[in-house]
Amino acid sequence: MTPESAIDRGLRSCRQSAMHLEMRDGYMLDDPDLAKWRRGYRHDPEDRASWWRPWLDLIANTTARGVSVRRARVVSEPISEYIRFEYDVAFTNVEAGESLRWLPRRQVIDIALPGNDFWLFDHEVLVINHFSGDGDWIEAETIANPDVVRLCAYAFEAVWDRAIPHEKYQPV
Repeated sequence: MTPESAIDRGLRSCRQSAMHLEMRDGYMLDDPDLAKWRRGYRHDPEDRASWWRPWLDLIANTTARGVSVRRARVVSEPISEYIRFEYDVAFTNVEAGESLRWLPRRQVIDIALPGNDFWLFDHEVLVINHFSGDGDWIEAETIANPDVVRLCAYAFEAVWDRAIPHEKYQPV
């Protein structure tokens, strides 16, 4: 059994909100799901059993408790191959109950963004994701400093307010 991650703990324990800001154009380029996608595999929305996985169960259980789970992605356009992959599989996150929005990077020039992706739970617990230059996940760091939490909450809300809902976003 693997230890529960800080993100899993945050989702299991939050009471009102979970916000996730993603700002990289590529993650874990050796991901087996990305390799399958590159070979032409696409999830069948009608065959939920083929793509539903423990992560989506966690999101569904979290939103079923009344927690708002929102993900905002800041993306370069034209989008990278990895972001195209994320866009193609994002319907699974939406089906699990996440609200998802996309914001072209050129529209964030006047928003102060933190240097790392993060999760913020109930505006109290901040989990920063650290990645290598190649997009491999290194570690999660939990931060409770109120000033940093406030900065990240502001950044997320500023992105969210401008971002395009998943169902309306047309990647370039």
